[in-house]
Amino acid sequence: MRQPAAPRSARPLWLALVLLLLVMLGVGVSVGSHGVENPLAQWHDRLAMQIVLDIRLPRTLGAAAAGALLGLAGALAQGLFRNPLADPYLLGSASGAALGVAAALLALDVSPLAAHWLARLGLSGVAFLGAGAAVLLTLALARGVEHTVRLLLAGVIVGVVLGAISSLILLGVPSALQTVQAFMLGNTGFVDGAACALMFAVWILCMSVTWIFGRGVDGLALGEATAASLGLPLTQLRVVLVGTLALATGTAVAQTGLIAFVGLAAPHLVRSLSSTLHARLSLLSSLMGAVLLMAADLLARTLIAPQELPVGVLTAALGGGYLLWLMRHSDRRGWSGS
Repeated sequence: MRQPAAPRSARPLWLALVLLLLVMLGVGVSVGSHGVENPLAQWHDRLAMQIVLDIRLPRTLGAAAAGALLGLAGALAQGLFRNPLADPYLLGSASGAALGVAAALLALDVSPLAAHWLARLGLSGVAFLGAGAAVLLTLALARGVEHTVRLLLAGVIVGVVLGAISSLILLGVPSALQTVQAFMLGNTGFVDGAACALMFAVWILCMSVTWIFGRGVDGLALGEATAASLGLPLTQLRVVLVGTLALATGTAVAQTGLIAFVGLAAPHLVRSLSSTLHARLSLLSSLMGAVLLMAADLLARTLIAPQELPVGVLTAALGGGYLLWLMRHSDRRGWSGS
């Protein structure tokens, strides 16, 4: 009979992730279209420093913030659904965001009055509204949050249906295809300082809520019957978790588009390296997600420089490879999400 693995301290992982974040930040502001540069050596070059402060730094910080939100949302989704394959987009937020962008472009093509509202909201605003509407639709179809399996199935259905509607819109408005495709492939190149500040503010809020309700998620991991016997308010707990999950995911998607596998892989990597309770797991998953997306952003900038790859393509390829490796070794090591 195989003995259970001994608990692994999370302290080395904390230190490693913080160090990697600092290294990625330094490299991120140094990498330009012509390779690695020293931004401090260009301090007296006004144009060079403007590029560093207005383009590279917001992009690097934006990748960190979006990765942190997706990592946190992934840990929440896996804790809420008690499923190691759960990811932040399971409630239909990704398809809702894409539909919001496609619908805005359709309205812009049909009615000149739509330009006024689109100028006020921007594509990020309509994407966030679309993601929020998709989550509300999922909750309506699932008749609340009481039944986790029903909520999961409703999210899958909403994602498929909204994705089909987006495809129909693109068939009618071919001019919107390139914009929607760029959004669905994910990109951190258009993140500015305001978007960074918004994402970090939302992350602080969502992380605070997750930290407060972390013990409740630990109780859910024991099963709903056990959690109820411990006196946990399951309905209220699910409402808070679903709302936090939707807010974190919708904010990240609205600013950077659809970036796959970061929210799925980050909690798995943390569990494979340490053993800890859900509150600390969520924080570590945020740090891991930030490191993963910053690394993917650097690769997207450098692999075929001076051209760039969509960062979502890289995360999908690398994340898919990681999951294949995880599946291959699951029989030998045990499934890391359980």
